[in-house]
Amino acid sequence: MKFLTTALLTAALLGGCASTTSKHPATVADGVLVGPNGMTLYTFDRDTAGSGKSACNGQCAANWPPLVPTATAQPLADYTIITRDDGSRQWAMKGKPLYYWVKDAKPGDKTGDNVMNAWRVARP
Repeated sequence: MKFLTTALLTAALLGGCASTTSKHPATVADGVLVGPNGMTLYTFDRDTAGSGKSACNGQCAANWPPLVPTATAQPLADYTIITRDDGSRQWAMKGKPLYYWVKDAKPGDKTGDNVMNAWRVARP
């Protein structure tokens, strides 16, 4: 009985620790990065890695919505946060801002890959 009580207490404590750790803003599915909603993420060739800027603003950003961090999100591993021209924040992976494509209708769609020969699916 003492072993069972100790095991349950340990599991509860470890479970509590796991729930307080930060999650990455994207995960890998079918070899590409996807956002929390399961939709494919993209990078833009005109963005300069590590510049802290996005070259996709205005109508471009309407078609390619940025992956937006929560107000309390902090950089984590290869993920950084840039400040866009409008003052909003955006996740970047290895210095490249991450975007969704409005024409992807469901998780697994990758219709934005190679659009205008400038957009690429984001890969880990």
